[in-house]
Amino acid sequence: MDEPSQDGFIENVTFDELKIGDSASLSHLVAQRDIDLFAAATGDVNPAHVDPVYAETDMFHHIIIHGMWGGGLISAVLGTKLPGPGTIYLGQDMRFVHPVSIGDTITASLTVREKNADKRDVVLDCQCTNQSGQPVITGTAYARAPDKKVRRPRVALPYVRLANHDRTRALIAHAAGGQAIVTAVVHPTDAAALHGALDAAAAGLITPLLVGPAALIETAAKNAGLDIAAFRVIDTQDAAEAAEKAVALVRSGEAGLLMKGNLHTDVFMHAVVASQTGLRTARRISHVYLMDVPDYPRPLLLTDAAINIAPTLADKVDIIQNAIGLAHVLGIAQPRVAILAAVETVNPEMKATLDASALCKMADRGQITGALLDGPLGFDNAVSVAAAKEKGIVSDVAGRADILVVPDLEAGNMLAKQLTFLSGADAAGLVLGARVPIILTSRADSASTRLASCAVGVLVARANEKA
Repeated sequence: MDEPSQDGFIENVTFDELKIGDSASLSHLVAQRDIDLFAAATGDVNPAHVDPVYAETDMFHHIIIHGMWGGGLISAVLGTKLPGPGTIYLGQDMRFVHPVSIGDTITASLTVREKNADKRDVVLDCQCTNQSGQPVITGTAYARAPDKKVRRPRVALPYVRLANHDRTRALIAHAAGGQAIVTAVVHPTDAAALHGALDAAAAGLITPLLVGPAALIETAAKNAGLDIAAFRVIDTQDAAEAAEKAVALVRSGEAGLLMKGNLHTDVFMHAVVASQTGLRTARRISHVYLMDVPDYPRPLLLTDAAINIAPTLADKVDIIQNAIGLAHVLGIAQPRVAILAAVETVNPEMKATLDASALCKMADRGQITGALLDGPLGFDNAVSVAAAKEKGIVSDVAGRADILVVPDLEAGNMLAKQLTFLSGADAAGLVLGARVPIILTSRADSASTRLASCAVGVLVARANEKA
């Protein structure tokens, strides 16, 4: 039989047109994404299906791929090619004769064996083979062929985003493998702040010191059903005093991390940046988001979206160097730093482009070290190789950025929230440049985000101890 139309339409073969021996086929490259989609659609989170480590040694992983792509591809051939639109799939008898793994290309082929005119029923021989031509599934499909000719536009499949955040989970697991860091948790007087601290403690990341009004902390714990009996509570009158006492604990060496609880960021940071009693160093304090963006192939650091409102050129040097240091801790030996602006060419009327060009030259002269810098770059050509190529940008950074440096806090805040709420990113937040890392989270953060922020802080604190 002739191949179905490929001009944007699908066309069926009616029962009367079908001939014994007619055949059709479809191929599919099996990927982890396919397993994840199946798990999301069915709720089947059997580790044999969704845990790569477990699945590598478990035959059930192969069975689930057989089931998905055996039945799925055969159904697709029946519904779109042979007989095509209008076909009713009645049943199947299948045998799985060889394992199927991620990375295999499976081709499902159907051949008409029998026709029954009474009900327009057809019997088709089915065979699925891998890329080596080896049969992996054999069997029989039973279908009722259409009696009317149908030719319809081929429907474009929707894009489905899978936000599984494997990198976030791996980060937390890695950080949980070492010594817990004593952490001063400032004013944890609500359920979210207490949950964040206690979850991190349960994960083996931190040992919390709960600093704030003891009565409020105990009431919040009771209302949330949390047991804080195992943790030290350091009583204060209010949030401002809690921040001051927590900073003092760090200065005295009793705590190696600082974590924001239920208080305003400006009150919290006022104690951190106090000239005589704070945690300042020679480096400018700045904030970095570690973003786990589902559609981006690597971790993405974004800075500064929380501390420096309108950073100067000198401020940006420290902001970049802080982010580079974090990238090194995360195992990115030579991070690619994209300095963002609205355009990718230098425009004297746009300060962001002038700063970007100056920062790149400073990196050339060794004033910024440990990374590759390029800018100005638009967001599109910083993260998309195709966009960079379209603009004719030749760069080792463009399209493959590890670190995004925004012009100011407003741009950074909006970009971080867009990635989180529209792109499904997890965003772990950390303040750097102080004596110790500072875990800065908000009430809107998810439990996994809070835990990831603690994990990043712990990794940096441990690296600082070794330095």
